[in-house]
Amino acid sequence: MRHLKLLTHVVEVARSGSIRRAAELLNLTPSAMNRRIQDLEAEVGTPLFERRPRGVKLTTAGEMFVRYARSQIADAERMKSQVEDLRGLRRGPVQIACSQALAHDFLAARIATFREKHPKVVFDLKVMDHERALAALAAYDVDLALVYRPAMWPSLRVIAHIPQRLAVICRADHPLAAKKMLRLSDCADYPAALPDRTLSGRQVLDEVTARRDLRLNMLAESNSFEMLRGLVFRCNMISFQIEIGAPTGDLGLGLVSRPVDVRDVPTADLVLCRLRGRTLPVAAATFAEILAKSLNEMKAG
Repeated sequence: MRHLKLLTHVVEVARSGSIRRAAELLNLTPSAMNRRIQDLEAEVGTPLFERRPRGVKLTTAGEMFVRYARSQIADAERMKSQVEDLRGLRRGPVQIACSQALAHDFLAARIATFREKHPKVVFDLKVMDHERALAALAAYDVDLALVYRPAMWPSLRVIAHIPQRLAVICRADHPLAAKKMLRLSDCADYPAALPDRTLSGRQVLDEVTARRDLRLNMLAESNSFEMLRGLVFRCNMISFQIEIGAPTGDLGLGLVSRPVDVRDVPTADLVLCRLRGRTLPVAAATFAEILAKSLNEMKAG
């Protein structure tokens, strides 16, 4: 596995954009790291990095080599996972990038169920917007992505998907809580805390309100759903989130959700996907099956 260390070094230099920073992270001296990169470049027969006064940048050949390196590292992790599976360990880690809407309840609940049977599996969960999640998937930084309204790249393979309505989040004593279904115009007069424009729910809202010449009474915006829920609870504002992430039961904290009529805001898909052509580690593949089954059951119900 000695060659994997060198591949890891190249990937870290590419990620950090600096031989010095990569060396510090990997507990090497900058001169030793630079020497290993130079030896590799001599073996490949072309520079992989363009040296600059402030760091390094991948050459075209370097970009090709880093894609190869990430693929080889991922395959090695899969092989180690399969060996551990034969020993009955199934440690993982299972690496997932997900939208914020999944973090509060849905994903945590599925992990809790999974760990009852596989208590040694480790999870690495990254909460990020859909663009960064897909970039992490393409870079082999995660095994799975579970995101709302992703751009469907040819390199992605969809494992499961479920349509999602947008829902209004409000306090149980808010006037909108008395209705079972809301029109977007019902919300216009109430103070609103909106997701910021990096988040898909806000992008949907902006598209719809612009088309309908409707203005929401936005008094706050944030890229944090926890902050938005706090504003809803403390300031009696309203906010918006997809159904799967809406407050329910003991996690509702005094908040309720009401779906927005699809005549105003059409549904969009929540998608569980992986990188096409990549064989997942055993633990990740097993957990992906559980997520897919859960999403399909929700869709059928």
